Amino acid sequence: MITRRNIRVKVMQLLYMIEVADSPNTYKNPIQTLEKQLDKSRELFVYLIFFLSEVARYAETSALNRANKNLPSSADLNVNIKIAGNDFIWQLLENKAFQKALETDLPNQLLDTDLVKKIYTQLSETNAYKIYIEEQSRDKAKEREIIKLIFTELMLPNEDFIAHIETYFNNWDDDADMMDQLVLAYIQKPNSIQLDQLMNADKWDFARILLKTTIDKQDYCANLIKPKLKNWDAERIAQLDMVLMRMGICELLYFETIPTKVSINEYIDLAKEYSTAQSGQFVNGILDSIHKELVSEGKINKVSFKNKAV
Repeated sequence: MITRRNIRVKVMQLLYMIEVADSPNTYKNPIQTLEKQLDKSRELFVYLIFFLSEVARYAETSALNRANKNLPSSADLNVNIKIAGNDFIWQLLENKAFQKALETDLPNQLLDTDLVKKIYTQLSETNAYKIYIEEQSRDKAKEREIIKLIFTELMLPNEDFIAHIETYFNNWDDDADMMDQLVLAYIQKPNSIQLDQLMNADKWDFARILLKTTIDKQDYCANLIKPKLKNWDAERIAQLDMVLMRMGICELLYFETIPTKVSINEYIDLAKEYSTAQSGQFVNGILDSIHKELVSEGKINKVSFKNKAV
């Protein structure tokens, strides 16, 4: 399941795009835009899982092609197709949500079979694969490890594969890190993510309210931030840092079940990861100062958050 951190990143990216847009009318309905972006992320996730399954299943196609040679060798007639029956792959193929996604998203129409063949061939030459097919048992952990290997060592580092993905999914650059996390989580625990939706109703409420509140409270947040910029060169402050601080302030004030420490740490981490080298320190200092001010004024009221996901 998509995490709140993933959601913060998506909201951050959209808010930044709104900030730098040539016209204020570019994003007339930001909530609808966010929904479309999340759906595009879901389609990308489905395609990655689908492509992964096609690489594993290509073992059968390869075996058939080799057996149909004019003069097949003994090796051609005895290709090991163990991976085509991989436990994870068969659970995936029997998953009703995956079957529905295949019907609605039609990932097969995007598939590059030559690329599938190329990655399968690379897989078949690895020592890990040779060890995998020699073992008679189907240990669940090892079944998943070989699938992870395909994704992490053969798909993601492959420039041709990334170029293929970017051809059909212009959100790859924004979603790459999230997809890495989601695919690996899904391989490990297939029931942890619903393929027909990346988030439940609670997560969507969080995303929607965070986006809307940060937009609606822009001026209010700006008035809190400006007095704290005395020791900073305003012209050198990254726009993304301002977006992150506004989001952080909104979480402090309007999301009563999220601990203030969690919110501040999240936005410091996002600043370090997505903005400039100095951004983590900058966002930390400003948010911490604003937090203390709001607490002293009695404006932050948090309910008990024990046993609640953050």
